[in-house]
Amino acid sequence: MARDQDLHTLAGAYAMDAISAPDRARFERHLAGCPECAREIASLREATARLAAATAVPPPAGLKERVLAAAAATRQQPPAGPPAAVPLWRRRRRLMVTLTAAAAAVLLGAAVVAGISNGSMRDQLSQAQASSQQIAAVLTAGDATMMTGTVRGGGTVTIVMSHSRHALVFTAADLRPLPGSRGYELWLIGPAGDRPVTMLTPGRHDMTGPVVASGLRSGDHLALTAEPAGGTARPTTPMMLDVAL
Repeated sequence: MARDQDLHTLAGAYAMDAISAPDRARFERHLAGCPECAREIASLREATARLAAATAVPPPAGLKERVLAAAAATRQQPPAGPPAAVPLWRRRRRLMVTLTAAAAAVLLGAAVVAGISNGSMRDQLSQAQASSQQIAAVLTAGDATMMTGTVRGGGTVTIVMSHSRHALVFTAADLRPLPGSRGYELWLIGPAGDRPVTMLTPGRHDMTGPVVASGLRSGDHLALTAEPAGGTARPTTPMMLDVAL
């Protein structure tokens, strides 16, 4: 059971329904008087819904019949015993995996579509699989943490970060559309200077990403600016997002 000082950390698990009954009751009492947790839950639920919508694809023909046939031929397991208590750190990691697994699927799906249209499916899938492996490495790191932020001008971001892996996974939702001559550029900014990560490519259902930013260093911030479409070596406009890492 979570201690009083842990209640804020249960917001993510509560949003994903990955919480024990006793902790749920205690957190709901806490939630009634905590606007910060209420905002975080609303943001996480919205991000999860958008990621799920972005990965939705029509099932292949005959899938329902094959599933029903397999179920009819599969021996059923006896009822399981009462569920064991899940430690808080496991619930938090389960939440982070759930939130970004869909984002990784978006990446692979986009690669398939791009490959079919450009005649380079193998290269696109290879790149997507490599990125998915990087995402998985961040998600499964023992020190993986998740944070959310708001973009000035519109939009929200979700960041899963691991200092031991020196990397993070970034996704965004509802970024304000920019003119064709401009785009959003992601930066790592810190004592070592300003390092461009990438120009963001809009995704489906108003989702952007996932993007892996590697090479994190002590004192770094993650920043977002609107730059010329080709990108710049240094930020030229005010920061629309500035998150201390």
